Amino acid sequence: MAVLHNRVSNEELKKRLMEESFPRTTISFYRYFPVQNPQEFRDYLYRQLHALQVFGRIYVAKEGINAQVSVPAHLFDAFRELLYAINGLNGLRLNIAVDDDGKSFWVLAIKVRDKIVADGITDPGFSMEKKGRYLDAGQMNKMLENRDTIVIDMRNHYEYEVGHFSHAIELPSDTFREQLPMAVDLMKGNEDRNIIMYCTGGIRCEKASAYMLHNGFKNVFHLEGGIINYARQVKETQLESRFIGKNFVFDNRLGERITEDVIASCHQCGKPCDTHTNCRNNGCHLLFIQCAECADKYTGCCSRECKDTVDMPAERQKEIRKGADTGQNIFNKSKSRLRPRIGPVDR
Repeated sequence: MAVLHNRVSNEELKKRLMEESFPRTTISFYRYFPVQNPQEFRDYLYRQLHALQVFGRIYVAKEGINAQVSVPAHLFDAFRELLYAINGLNGLRLNIAVDDDGKSFWVLAIKVRDKIVADGITDPGFSMEKKGRYLDAGQMNKMLENRDTIVIDMRNHYEYEVGHFSHAIELPSDTFREQLPMAVDLMKGNEDRNIIMYCTGGIRCEKASAYMLHNGFKNVFHLEGGIINYARQVKETQLESRFIGKNFVFDNRLGERITEDVIASCHQCGKPCDTHTNCRNNGCHLLFIQCAECADKYTGCCSRECKDTVDMPAERQKEIRKGADTGQNIFNKSKSRLRPRIGPVDR
């Protein structure tokens, strides 16, 4: 029986990726559909995708599938045919990255989860069968011309910070499960107005649109395929992009540029910058925005304290890291938690 998980070190996997002689394509996709046996489905997917040299991160649950993957370009057709042959995934929309170097992933990880996106919804009457109406890029732009339209960003702070639709409302919360009731409370009294939800690839805003309808809102829309699909459609049809800046993505790239606008600032010196990085200190790994000058000054670290740690002997660093939990820092969603971690601002 084939091994159904990776047993090779990350260093070796990255080395193999860099030595590949063929191009790769970064793709994201999701679908809400009933999965009777998630573990069995997971194992089947692993066997098939491993054979096609697919890398990436995939979550499987009884409610469906959510994936971000890297596929060898010459095997794209075989990859699509594999997915379309699965009951429930025929005609699945594949969001192809617009700003892609082919180095987004270097290992295949498929995990079974309770849900493909954690929502905190416990109401047994909630159903994904009734969801908001899809909008393509042209329809999105047209609706945005109406000043009475409400646009809600269903992403996290660090995503919104580097790029968003003009006049979009940010929900200041750490998690999607907290954002859902916040959106309902915020929109009370606007049950008859047009409300557009959007997110990175569509998975969060699709569920959010269903939740809004479940709570009595009547005219709810969501951006089909999220920002990724919107950016591709804008490029292909030469529409004006109403999304400004960079789209944060959850892979090694940490972002794909949609427009040349830089709307964020370096968290250390305040200069215009929208380049995310993780702190080089393995005991920290905080996700933050850092310009090239500060990256050089702090050697890729978020603070002088972390820089001093990185300069220590490796054994001493390991001692300091013992018992440290950096999980929250890798994708730290909280604006309030992120700022105090950054070192003194030098003017």
